[in-house]
Amino acid sequence: MVDLDGRVLVQQRPAGKPMAGLWEFPGGKIDPGETPEAALIRELHEELGIEVAQACLAPAAFASEPLGDRHLLLLLYACRKWDGIPEARHATALRWVYPAQLHALDMPPADRPLIGLLEALL
Repeated sequence: MVDLDGRVLVQQRPAGKPMAGLWEFPGGKIDPGETPEAALIRELHEELGIEVAQACLAPAAFASEPLGDRHLLLLLYACRKWDGIPEARHATALRWVYPAQLHALDMPPADRPLIGLLEALL
């Protein structure tokens, strides 16, 4: 999510979850039978309480990272339009930051390669 000032939204993982305390981009796993876009729309509603139209999602980048015995493929979409005010429903906190400020945040290893891409895009 990108606001009018060019800041992106990150959320802090709650205690008791893997990688607790780290900052991440909102989103989540794709359920069986879901498209990546449908999953992101569902996750943004569940995690932030906002509504997003599929036409407002623009594929931006991806990252690939080993994760134990699995492999994580992280898809990054840019979204500049949504309905509602984001609230931390499943996170400890939300923060709007400029892409360059992401370098200073503790983020999961899979998210880190996306920082430079966001700086170049925004």
